[in-house]
Amino acid sequence: MEQATVFLNGRIVPAAKAVISVFDAALLHGASTFTTMLAHHGKVFRLDRHLGRLLETVAMLSLRTEATEETLRDAVAQVLSVSGLASARMRITLTPGAGDASVGPTTLVTAEPLPDYPAAWYEKGVLVVVSSFKQAGGDPTFGYKTGCYLPRVLARSEAAAKGAEEALWFTTDNRLAEGCFTNVFLVLDSVVHTPPRDTPVLPGVVREVVGELCASLGIAAEFEKPLTVQEMLAAEEAFLTGSTTGIRPVAQIEKHAVGEAAPGPITRRLMAAYRELLDAECPA
Repeated sequence: MEQATVFLNGRIVPAAKAVISVFDAALLHGASTFTTMLAHHGKVFRLDRHLGRLLETVAMLSLRTEATEETLRDAVAQVLSVSGLASARMRITLTPGAGDASVGPTTLVTAEPLPDYPAAWYEKGVLVVVSSFKQAGGDPTFGYKTGCYLPRVLARSEAAAKGAEEALWFTTDNRLAEGCFTNVFLVLDSVVHTPPRDTPVLPGVVREVVGELCASLGIAAEFEKPLTVQEMLAAEEAFLTGSTTGIRPVAQIEKHAVGEAAPGPITRRLMAAYRELLDAECPA
C-alpha cells in the first residue's frame, strides 16, 4: 500500500488529505469513541461484536453521530478492499463534531498493516509491571473505549521504560482490573479467572472469546470474582488478550515469575484454540 487511504464521512480519501474541524469536540475535549479490530485473511474478526460494543458506547456517552451498524459495516469493507491488506489493524473512530452543531459528527475508518509482533511474546511470554496509576470508581471513561486514553498511554510508556510490554491497573480499592490496552487473565487452581465487567474493565472481544473457548475445551472459568494482588502473585499462569495481539502469555510480573516463567498448559491450549477459531471464522 503505497499511499494509505481512509474512510472519512462517507467517502474514501487519501490519508494525507483527511481532515477534521479544529472545533471538533474530540480534539478539544477527547469526546470520541473507537474500536480497534483485527482483519485476518481479509475479513474482520467478530465485526458484529465490535460494532455492537461501539454503538453501546455511543449510547452511554450520548455521542452525536450519523453512523449506524450498516454504514459502519460498509465503510469497513470499503477501507479493507482499497487497502489491499489481508492482515490489518483496523480502527473505527466516531466523534460528535462541534458542541454547537456547527460542525457535524465524524466517522473515520482506517486500516494499516498488522505489526510484526515478536514470536518470543507467544513462545516465551512477556514481562508486565503494575501501573502507578489507579482506576477510580465512578469514572465514566473506564470500561469503555473513549478518546480519553492519555492515562493509559502514559502508563504504557512507564512500562516500556522498565522494559515491559504492558502495565496492569488496579482499582483504588486494590482490585486487579486490566492492562492499559488489554484484558488480564489468571489461572488459579486450574481455573481461568478475569476481573468482572463491573470492576470496571473493557468488555474485550477476545476476552469474550476466551470464555467461549474455555467452555468448548472443558476448562473451568470464573468471570465474576474480583481478584486481589495476592491472587495475582499466586497465579499458576497469566495471560493478556487484545484484538490485534490475541492471547499473550505472561512470564513475569515485575520481578515475580509467573508459574515456571513460561506459557502454561492452559494458556497454550487456549492460544492454539484461538488460532483455530480465527482461521475458521476468517478462512483464507
